[in-house]
Amino acid sequence: MMQTNRLRVLFICTGNSARSQMAEAMLRTLSGGRIDVFSAGSAPRPEIHPLARRVMLEKYNLDMAGQHPKPIEQYIGQHFDYIIAVCNKAAEACPVFPGDPERINWFYDDPAAATGTEEQRYRAFEKVAREMMLRLRTWLELPAIANRVKAIQAA
Repeated sequence: MMQTNRLRVLFICTGNSARSQMAEAMLRTLSGGRIDVFSAGSAPRPEIHPLARRVMLEKYNLDMAGQHPKPIEQYIGQHFDYIIAVCNKAAEACPVFPGDPERINWFYDDPAAATGTEEQRYRAFEKVAREMMLRLRTWLELPAIANRVKAIQAA
């Protein structure tokens, strides 16, 4: 398998504690590990939000145990095929990356900002995760993406 053919995707948001972390776990799983997936934040929080972890485990059986918030600066100078911003603040703060990666903006409400009961806050995370999963599945079916992923699988 030629590493240069692997897609590299970076999800960015502000805190890197919910939306981008969920997207990272989802895409890694949906691609069967054939896409190199990363996430980072413009102002990373100390930990992944517990409700993000809970929703991913309970609704998608995805354990984010190996993931933690990271600063965008950690990835400066690396090549990515796609940089996907899941919040507008991170899109505005995103630095320039080599190779002119395609930038995609998929803005979601910040579930960490949700108020109310624990159940209401959980539902906010669940809603964002559901929307993200649908969008990722659709994105993976686009010919440009699907053909690259299939080529990795066949290699």
